[in-house]
Amino acid sequence: MIIDRLKKKIGFLSDLLSKSSVAIRRARYEELKNEKLKSAPKALAGYGYKVFSQSDEDGIINEIFRRIGLTNKTFVEFGVGDGLENNTVALVYEGWSGLWIEGSGNFCERIGRGFASAISSGQLRVINSFVTPENINELISREIKSSEIDLLSVDIDGNDAHVFDKITCINPRVIVFEYNAKFGPSLSYCMAFDGSYAWKKTDRFGASLKYFEDLLRGKGYSCVGCNIVGTNAFFVRDDLLDDHFLAPYTSEKHFEPARYELVGLPSGHPCSHDTFDTRLVM
Repeated sequence: MIIDRLKKKIGFLSDLLSKSSVAIRRARYEELKNEKLKSAPKALAGYGYKVFSQSDEDGIINEIFRRIGLTNKTFVEFGVGDGLENNTVALVYEGWSGLWIEGSGNFCERIGRGFASAISSGQLRVINSFVTPENINELISREIKSSEIDLLSVDIDGNDAHVFDKITCINPRVIVFEYNAKFGPSLSYCMAFDGSYAWKKTDRFGASLKYFEDLLRGKGYSCVGCNIVGTNAFFVRDDLLDDHFLAPYTSEKHFEPARYELVGLPSGHPCSHDTFDTRLVM
């Protein structure tokens, strides 16, 4: 009896601590957002929120396109997981169309079941393949016929910069990259290309924000912001900048440090593939 009561108390305290931790993280996240909005309304970090993205990228993507407008509402994303947590699934719900490329056959099977109607209608195309600098143009061109698209999102935890550097078949208006915040705002770092690479959850992955800034500048893009969590950077094509974003467009200006403790915010109910095909379409 005593042991049972102790177990219940421990369970109660554990649940209380977990809820308190979430509340503290949420409060800190909202505090940072408000600071950004007050200090620089054009800074994108203050507009973040989560729908299906890893943290708050959905809100920033929405804000970017609110400022620059939309064209064909077409996206390409590679490294999409099972389709329940990436930078474009919210756009699928909003009626965008595009291409997902994912290396895991298991994840692609889940996507096939969960987004069956979007795939059958042609709204969403899915390719099960590991991307490389050699095959990326062929994979994209197989399904995307328009050279200009609204959004490209890159997150493969390793050779991101090397693969992106070879893309010539599309001309995205906006590009999202996961960056390696370990290296701060001014150090240019890029992982050497490794065709057999698998991320081991160390700081050996991807490229720093400064490296992406330099790489993208040469291709006609500018860094317009990062999310508060310090995971993703946002680049807009130079011909679309106008006076929409906070200058200067440098890593030093827009870098956000790694705040991975905030990744769980905002919290909510677990995602389900069933949600897409059981939604009410107005």
